[in-house]
Amino acid sequence: MGPIPVYLEQGRSRTFAVALDWPGWARSGKGDEGALDALAEYAVRYLPVARRTGLPVDFSADDVTFEVVERVPGNATTDFGAIDVVLAGDERPMSGDEGERLTRCLEAAWSELDAVAAHTSAELTKGPRGGGRDRDPMLQHVLGAEHAYARKIGVAVPKPTVGDEVAVQALRRGIVEALSRPWAGQDLGVGRAKGWPPRYAARRLAWHVLDHAWEMQDKDLSGR
Repeated sequence: MGPIPVYLEQGRSRTFAVALDWPGWARSGKGDEGALDALAEYAVRYLPVARRTGLPVDFSADDVTFEVVERVPGNATTDFGAIDVVLAGDERPMSGDEGERLTRCLEAAWSELDAVAAHTSAELTKGPRGGGRDRDPMLQHVLGAEHAYARKIGVAVPKPTVGDEVAVQALRRGIVEALSRPWAGQDLGVGRAKGWPPRYAARRLAWHVLDHAWEMQDKDLSGR
């Protein structure tokens, strides 16, 4: 197994390590080493997602190495806790085959979220001051973000609510169709908003889905 190519998005207070070939596998930490350590720690949690894709998996939970292929300056959003930088390579035209790989990873992330939510308590552990979302508000937050992100890739559909599976699937289907098409570099945004390149969009979408799926797992009260 060779090293996994990653890039580092370096903010002032937080750095993200992001696996280029595996959308959704991105973790943050203090500095480069902290981010890479966090990414390695989450290999065991990302592995089931990778296996759901049906793609060849070139790492294991206890044997993973990384090759840092790029470092990019982060911004305030990076420090807040989200990957936010479009790479120069993201702007290259993209084939339909690459788009299919991206969507397989995103669909696997959605499957993981759905599976986790189905077995998670409605009430989740709160912070020391009682803060934090419960399960359904967290799911609604994910849907709201995806609805906004979808407009960055040309998808304009009604905003779904938790439990409205028809609307949820319409949103997901629109995103998959948009990301799986060959892309020649055109702006995909709806209205006046600048669009996102498909590669970045897939990373941002899948990361956000899995970040909250794993948060749900960590805050689940059903087994306590």
